[in-house]
Amino acid sequence: MAMSVYFKDHSIEAGHGRRSLRAGAVIVGARVVVTVIQLLTLLVLARLLSPKDYGLVGMVTAITVFAPLLVSLGTPDAVVQRARITEKEISALFWISVAVGCSVAVLMAACGPLIARFYGEPRLTWITEVSALTFVVCALACQHNTLLRRAMKFKELAAVEVSANLLSAGGAIAMALYGLEYWALVLRPVMLTLFIALGAWLLCRWVPGRPAVSVGAKEMLRQGLHGAGFFLTDFIAGSSDRIAIGYRSGPIPLGHYQNAMFLYENLCVLLVLSAHNVAVASLGKAQNNLDELRRLWRKALLTLDFYAMPAFGILAVTGQDLIVVLFGSKWSQAGILISILALRGIPHAVARTQGWLHVSAGRMDRWMRWGFVAMCAQLIALFCGLPYGPTGVAVAFVVCTFILFIPAIAYSGRPFGISATDVFTVVWRPLAASLLAAAIGFTLRFTLLADISAILRIIVLTLAYMIAYVTIVVGFLGERMPMQVLLALVRDALPARFARYMSTWRFLEGRD
Repeated sequence: MAMSVYFKDHSIEAGHGRRSLRAGAVIVGARVVVTVIQLLTLLVLARLLSPKDYGLVGMVTAITVFAPLLVSLGTPDAVVQRARITEKEISALFWISVAVGCSVAVLMAACGPLIARFYGEPRLTWITEVSALTFVVCALACQHNTLLRRAMKFKELAAVEVSANLLSAGGAIAMALYGLEYWALVLRPVMLTLFIALGAWLLCRWVPGRPAVSVGAKEMLRQGLHGAGFFLTDFIAGSSDRIAIGYRSGPIPLGHYQNAMFLYENLCVLLVLSAHNVAVASLGKAQNNLDELRRLWRKALLTLDFYAMPAFGILAVTGQDLIVVLFGSKWSQAGILISILALRGIPHAVARTQGWLHVSAGRMDRWMRWGFVAMCAQLIALFCGLPYGPTGVAVAFVVCTFILFIPAIAYSGRPFGISATDVFTVVWRPLAASLLAAAIGFTLRFTLLADISAILRIIVLTLAYMIAYVTIVVGFLGERMPMQVLLALVRDALPARFARYMSTWRFLEGRD
């Protein structure tokens, strides 16, 4: 593949909206497959391993999960958003990432004994030293993945992600079967990042050359550091709960909390964060046309929330039963936690899209500032909930997210003239329908459905929630545009004769 495809200037082409929509569908489809792989892997490993194994490894992965964000210095979004880049500039960013990754890996390995002493768990020394390899491998793949994103090669990226997850999952299960216990959890993320790096290099085939720290490279690095500042605050906010619970309550409560958060975060990545790369690439091409950018933003946000909010609502009303059915009764406490955390996902589906606008505006400094505000708010919520254990922390996080989600998007949209009223106008219908359907679901669960089997209760609650949600949001509130978007995607994927038949559905016909 010619290298020019990765380094050509940004411009809006004919059918850009439809192309972005299809790219988003590819990414979401890939994330569905990846999520299924991860859930099946968790299903197997949760039965082979104990909550203590998960809690033990969770004490370290609370740190290593930040690896992809730290070693990139936040530059991927800056590269994708930038109108013009050169090979020498990207080479400079590549070598900087490698230097940072190697330095952090050495530092983290050296801190292994300190981490072990902090938790009073000697096994954490070796776990930390092996996990440090993640930083090096992530650095090697960073800019290659970024170039594929910028060229909107999302099918290729999806293939790499699915393959890497399959291979790493197989390796982890094999290790657990052979009695390696928590090492299966330690080595899986290392294997995953290694396979992703290999796939990115094979697909991109760009070889870093001699770096040139030009004005453009410095500008991307400056923007990237602002983005990294947000990710650092987000990392502190997202990891402090594991550290605090592990220190205060020990590995077993942390193991329950870790698995509940694993399910919650995977659903969040699947439904919300997977759209970030496509949204940034799409909105970045429209940054010089504010009317078009606002139109694309409204359509993308409404479509995402129309489908993401009820997914979290369904998880909330079925979570307690779902955990026990999938992982066994020993994980019942995690079921209570996931039911609470899933309620947070309803507003979180809005809040986590703030990066679309910050990056598209080239104002990642604003993103960093908001990250500091959100981090402080979440730390306050953590300390308010911590005396009541993991359940108290989960409840506090739900309240915090409901307070902040509209201000988060209004702040990110200010450079484009997007206000809090605009945000509320877009999201209030799916938000209201999701919460009302959840209230109906919880009422049914603890009254009419209290005495039936868990599996049957999951099925009935899921159907009841979907019927209630669609009735409210479409029947009473009249919101149909996201269904038009889905219809357009299905029509594009079908053979011509079926697509012509679907075009007769005038009441849902969509436009690009």
